[in-house]
Amino acid sequence: MLDWLTLLAAIVAEVLAITAMKLTDGFKKIWPWAVAMALCFAASLYLMSLTLDTIPVGIVYATWTGSGLVLITLVSQVFFHQTMDPPARLGIGLILGGVIVLQAFSNSVPR
Repeated sequence: MLDWLTLLAAIVAEVLAITAMKLTDGFKKIWPWAVAMALCFAASLYLMSLTLDTIPVGIVYATWTGSGLVLITLVSQVFFHQTMDPPARLGIGLILGGVIVLQAFSNSVPR
């Protein structure tokens, strides 16, 4: 269970890093956003690496990227007022569905 909480923390750190990247305004605002971005990416990768001893790398990466995509999409809608058209929503829904299928049905996922 600790490995999944660690992966969740890695996902949140990645979403914070991407959010900070947006706030750098094309790296015109190095302080504090680019610094925060670098620290959050480093934390995310470190935390994700801790999970690789107990969860298969493919499962870790699929969960990290898929969940991160869904979360950053929500953040972009709420904080940056970005919208998505129906095909974009469908695509993100399919990615989220894939993560759910992996978690719920795959024997590769340690329980």
